[in-house]
Amino acid sequence: MFQNKNLWFAVLVSFIFSFGFAQENEYLLKFKNSKELQKFLNYSKKTMPLVSAHRGGPTVGFPENCTPTFANAIKYNPTIVETDIALSKDSVLVMMHDNTLDRTTTGTGVIEGYTYKELQELFLKDTEGKVTPYKIETLDQILQWGKDKVIYNLDIKKGVPMQMIIDAVRRNKAEAYSVIITYNATQAAEAAKLAPDLMISVSARGKEDVERLEKLGVKANKMIAFVGTKEPAPEVYEYLHSRKISCILGTMGNLDKSAAAKGDELYYKLVANGADVLSSDRNVEAGKQLLKYADDKKLKSKHIVVKKIK
Repeated sequence: MFQNKNLWFAVLVSFIFSFGFAQENEYLLKFKNSKELQKFLNYSKKTMPLVSAHRGGPTVGFPENCTPTFANAIKYNPTIVETDIALSKDSVLVMMHDNTLDRTTTGTGVIEGYTYKELQELFLKDTEGKVTPYKIETLDQILQWGKDKVIYNLDIKKGVPMQMIIDAVRRNKAEAYSVIITYNATQAAEAAKLAPDLMISVSARGKEDVERLEKLGVKANKMIAFVGTKEPAPEVYEYLHSRKISCILGTMGNLDKSAAAKGDELYYKLVANGADVLSSDRNVEAGKQLLKYADDKKLKSKHIVVKKIK
């Protein structure tokens, strides 16, 4: 009887320590300056594959484009946070994907119809449409939070002046962890002119695109190439990598659906085929496969720090 009691006590203690005091991590990305970020993001055979959490990695309980969601994302893997910037009625840069408030907040109507103070009366909704305690944040707030935690891929919504984004990055000294997303060569040229030290996400699928960007003043060593939402031909990766340009493959949409249906090993294969960053709506699942790939290939970086938080 005494032995049985001891056995049950041991099982209870094991259960408590396994589940009641489970160890959690934060995967942090740390850079001293924009040159360190550039070196990290420029392609090499030792490039660490990374997941880019589309709209910050929203899930149940965690809405799009807010720091609590970003904090949740980095518990699972080192994360590039793709996040969207809009403009309020009184010209405050706020984090919002849609032109209207209806889908992601307790408000209605266009975001540009509200002042920042008015927006603060609203609450954000999660992926199931449930209201959360979280509010719309400003670009300043998320940039301040992100230092020594993530890399930001800053998606500038239509009508938001590029200069305002650059000014916010400078004001918050966020050059070491900010990338500017552009959708065409003209936008990329504007970003390069305003901020020649910053990394720029460009739409490029080969030599012709890269050379056109270079003629407009965008340097190859400042480019990260978004290659689309379906796998490009192998020669696309080969050329871009020969120029030391890392490649972002957008898996949000069909590739994410395929992985969910057929197995998350797809993410591993996409990186093995040449993608360096996967922009995903399934950042946790994709991130696990990318960590496995890095472990299998013995890829490491001094800029990735794993911090115990519990």
